[in-house]
Amino acid sequence: MPAFRRVLAGGKRVARFVSLSDAAFGKRSAGSRAYLELCSEHGVPVSLVDTIKGEEAYALLAADPVDLLVVMGWSEILPASVLALPRVGTVGTHASLLPHNRGSAPVNWAIIRGETRGGNSMMWLSEQVDAGEIIDQMPFEITPYDTCATVYDKVAKTNEAMLWRLIETLEAGEMPARLADNRTDEPLLPRRRPADGLLHWDLTAKEAYDFIRALARPYPGAFTYLGQKKYWVWRAALLPGEGHAAAAGTILGPVYSPEAACCGVAVACAAGSVVLHELEDEHGTVYAGPALADAGFAGRFE
Repeated sequence: MPAFRRVLAGGKRVARFVSLSDAAFGKRSAGSRAYLELCSEHGVPVSLVDTIKGEEAYALLAADPVDLLVVMGWSEILPASVLALPRVGTVGTHASLLPHNRGSAPVNWAIIRGETRGGNSMMWLSEQVDAGEIIDQMPFEITPYDTCATVYDKVAKTNEAMLWRLIETLEAGEMPARLADNRTDEPLLPRRRPADGLLHWDLTAKEAYDFIRALARPYPGAFTYLGQKKYWVWRAALLPGEGHAAAAGTILGPVYSPEAACCGVAVACAAGSVVLHELEDEHGTVYAGPALADAGFAGRFE
């Protein structure tokens, strides 16, 4: 969103905005339609397609020739026919410091793996996954307090800065320099699906905490079971210390604090424990803060 706002505020002509149809958009685990409001405000034509690989998408893009095609937040690989349409080229970003963390869900995987350095890369897109020529990169820190949402805020800000730099470079009659080699032996990150959010309590407390914050809103969330009941875990924190004799997943008891947001229930992990600050059941009932601490949760999460 910041990148698109900057382009519009800078008076640049946007020939068309292409997004997913309602049916295709509904199948995504996360996304936003806020762009459509900006398009309406600034008179930018909008086209909704089921896929970028179909004849419909090609025809509408070919009908309005452009200098630069910008691809952000699109999960499909663009076909060669579409990549060849713009006069200058097709550019996209990937939320990692390529060639590290190529593939799907790089922000989620980085947090799950406990990585503390993240970043964003801009490249000329190719037919291979995240393998195009890198033209800009911006690193940033992933702190212990970040969630997927706050990291994507950092990604959005770097999208804005890199896209504007590219536009200024092109308008000066120059082409951006090749910044870095984009070859690696790292395997592609696998796609994540909502079912992959099952929280296994036989992790260390740090691993469980990282897993929870990596899948928090706007993603489908980490989930666990207490008996036959399913609960989504939206917020948690690490508890100091490593000592407890309980089996992993055991609810150790309520946690109280003068700060309401810090109340909850403590749960044992394979090493150490976490405090859960917000749970949601299958009926949409949310337990958070003092209400969660007083809810009487007992037993063992599975």
